Amino acid sequence: MLRTLFSPRIMGLHLLTIGVLVAFILLGRWQLGVFQDSGMPHAATDPAPVGVTTLSQVGAQMQGTSVGRRVTAEGVYDPARQLLVADRRPNVDAPGGNVSRGQGYWVLTPLRLDDGTLMPVVRGWVAEPAGPMAAPEGRVTVAGRLRPPQGTDSVQRRAEGLPSGQVQTVSTGELINLWSGQKVRNGYVVAEPPSGALAQVKVPPPVVGGELTWRNLAYAANWWIFAGFAVFMWFHFVRDAVRSDRDRAKSPEMVLEG
Repeated sequence: MLRTLFSPRIMGLHLLTIGVLVAFILLGRWQLGVFQDSGMPHAATDPAPVGVTTLSQVGAQMQGTSVGRRVTAEGVYDPARQLLVADRRPNVDAPGGNVSRGQGYWVLTPLRLDDGTLMPVVRGWVAEPAGPMAAPEGRVTVAGRLRPPQGTDSVQRRAEGLPSGQVQTVSTGELINLWSGQKVRNGYVVAEPPSGALAQVKVPPPVVGGELTWRNLAYAANWWIFAGFAVFMWFHFVRDAVRSDRDRAKSPEMVLEG
């Protein structure tokens, strides 16, 4: 039996089967990877900028499709109501609160639009609360990306509280209380580029959920079924070769006995 298994003819079959198995398994893993990647969120087509008033309303919830959209807004900054969002890194996706304590501040300034409403604008980031953060004077046009309001419980707050003029989150509800008597639009805009000497706060473009391509999973299963069939055929040929050699070995003995 061992002589048959290690004969040149069967050794060639072994090597061919191994090559086929490796190829089919890798092809199956590739199709499985395509299937898994198809379900992951990915960047959506970035539409042209629109006026912020079309996506952010007063007292109305922001639509999910509006998050991350490029917007423009025209108006005059209200520096008297400017706030610092404490314990923030220059990235909207980075965690805030105690996790980022001492990492810097977002400069949040309301932009008074032509209809009198206030649009919160994160103009940029500073490392220290005494950094250069004066808002531009006069009428300005702000370009940036729209973000949803942050929940007041979305971060771990400082136990000792914050100094006057600082907040932990950009919460529309909290801003309505702080900017009393004003109509505040929902969400906030992260300016791109930042104004003055402020550093840019990184904000990602809109993303959409992936849609699983089930056919790729079927393709992966097919390749692995082919691999199993290759093993079956290898076993079939090897078994027949062993039986054939065994029968040939017995034939002379039977002739001699006869």
